[in-house]
Amino acid sequence: MDITPPSPLPEPGFYYLYKHDPNGPENGYAYEVMGVGHHTEDEKTFMVVYRPLYDWALVYKLGRMFDLRPLEMFMEAVDKPEYQGPRFKKIEDPELIARLGAVRDEMYG
Repeated sequence: MDITPPSPLPEPGFYYLYKHDPNGPENGYAYEVMGVGHHTEDEKTFMVVYRPLYDWALVYKLGRMFDLRPLEMFMEAVDKPEYQGPRFKKIEDPELIARLGAVRDEMYG
């Protein structure tokens, strides 16, 4: 069976969810994308594996678990009156990446 994941795939790294408030905490709605996995039973469902970098996230409170989101949903655009654009945006600023890396290390050791 030939299984090919859809393209494009998000690269591992740090991302902001569209809900991030640039005037709020810099780690608010920030995530570290670990990679993409697939559902082992149907082999058609691809999921983005990521973890929050803010301590009020439910999966963090439940034991520092990971979030999973269907790849299509992760990559889609949001079209709301208050925001139009990508659901997740990769963070490219090296200084911000370093600060978020420190937050990650403190949260997840």
